[in-house]
Parts: sequence; C-alpha cells; structure tokens
Amino acid sequence: MNIYAAKTQFSKLVKRVRAGEVIIIADAGKPVAKLVPFEEAKAPRVLGADRGKIWIADDSFSAFTPEEIAEIENNPIDPTERVPSRAAKKARPAKRKPARTKKR
Repeated sequence: MNIYAAKTQFSKLVKRVRAGEVIIIADAGKPVAKLVPFEEAKAPRVLGADRGKIWIADDSFSAFTPEEIAEIENNPIDPTERVPSRAAKKARPAKRKPARTKKR
C-alpha cells in the first residue's frame, strides 16, 4: 500500500491491524514502514523465583543396576509399542469363538 492510500484509509488500516494483520506501507514501490499489532511487554524474569521448588534426588546420577540396564535396553520407549511377555500371554483368558446358530 502506498503512503497516500495509507493516509486516506488510516482508520481502516488500524482496524485491520487490530485484527492481527500486518500492513506494509511503501513509498515509490519500496517498503518504508510496517504497521503491526501492539504487544504488551512481558514482565522481566526474576532469577531465583523457583528457589526451593526444584530439587535433584540424591541418586539422580548414581549408576544403573544391571537389571535397570536390561529393562531399558529390552523395552521400547513408547509403552504402546511394548510386546507382552510370555507370562502375560499365559495369564490372559483364551478368546471364545461365537456360538454357531442352526439354519432352518
């Protein structure tokens, strides 16, 4: 949009910018200005605001036991991909076939 059109339609442009649109204003075909929605400044972050809320367990950096390593290596990360163990398969009841009905 050129400067003259922006000047004559400024209130309409402001409405469009309020709706979230970005308007580029050009002078002789070259962009010179940008109308953008105003954003409130965010509150500055305060260092130490979470002090006492976050902690690290004493055993966080201890070595894994061989059982823990085996569990990590043998199980997928996504629990929905887990393959049921043999014991779990045996524990499930067998699927029943639907009863057949006699045709007349």
